[in-house]
Amino acid sequence: MELSLQRPGNWLYVRHVGADSITVVDRELRHSFLLCREQAMEHWPVRAAAELQPEHWDAVLALQPEIVLLGTGVQQQFPPPATLAALLQRGIGCEVMHNAACARTYTVLSDEGRRVVAAFILPG
Repeated sequence: MELSLQRPGNWLYVRHVGADSITVVDRELRHSFLLCREQAMEHWPVRAAAELQPEHWDAVLALQPEIVLLGTGVQQQFPPPATLAALLQRGIGCEVMHNAACARTYTVLSDEGRRVVAAFILPG
């Protein structure tokens, strides 16, 4: 059997997910951040799903996603319903999951060329 290494195309991808950090391509991030195919926006000011407010989506909306993936740390934790409603009222879907699942789902959707934004919450 022949094995070959295939890396994602010319877009930002998650290489590793840990409990308190996520590596995007070759850069280790320790603070909450937003990720889309073209850019990573560091230091998103959210440290827990429970503190997420509708105004935190402003930076996400600026990236014009069709779907948002919310990674809430090592465990899935749902934010306040009003927070999710702020996206749904604009016709933007939001899926909540733990960071490792968020990274995997982001990779699949990005590889399909979808306009996806992953919002990763880290405790740092």
